[in-house]
Amino acid sequence: MKSLLLVATLASALLFSSCYPYDPYYKGTSNYGGSSYLSGFDQTQAGQAPIQHNGQVAAKGYWDGDGVTGSPKIRINLDDQRAYYFKGDTLVGVTPISTGTDGHGTQRGRYKVTQKDIDHESSLYGVIKNVETGETIIRDASTRRDKAGAGEVFVHAPMPHFMRFNGAIGMHAGFLPGYPASHGCVRMPKNMAQKFFDNTPHGTPVIVE
Repeated sequence: MKSLLLVATLASALLFSSCYPYDPYYKGTSNYGGSSYLSGFDQTQAGQAPIQHNGQVAAKGYWDGDGVTGSPKIRINLDDQRAYYFKGDTLVGVTPISTGTDGHGTQRGRYKVTQKDIDHESSLYGVIKNVETGETIIRDASTRRDKAGAGEVFVHAPMPHFMRFNGAIGMHAGFLPGYPASHGCVRMPKNMAQKFFDNTPHGTPVIVE
């Protein structure tokens, strides 16, 4: 009985995407919770040299992989806060990322892409909004502790171009504040999340180092 309960618990955990939905201190605007979550990008606090490509600054990364052959592989460097895409031995793309914070870190290891969902939403995190006014009532809401009241709705955090590689952890488009800020997932700018998604088949190796 205990074994069955453990299996059910683990299976349930895999249904949740444990990514922090957005940076709660970012003051952008969108239809989602008062945050420019999907398009937000602020590398001013990164304290790192910007990505360079062909002698130019590529703040939101670059992609040179179209038409290149070779087995795909993704390397995620936690110290650099960058992800590197290889086809065979050729580096074809580099993107800035935002990984997990202390206590919700992105675990180092060797994994494989096990699921792809172009319109993924978090089952766990989001915001609670007033249905009539659209006002955000709770900005960092969790289905485990927060319930929408009368006249309110729980809006689940969007995670477009989601690619799962370690339990509930995956890569997806999201806000990059210039430092680790998620609950474990790997956020990317929209353009790079789409390129990675379009070029990555199931089973692609993902190395977190």
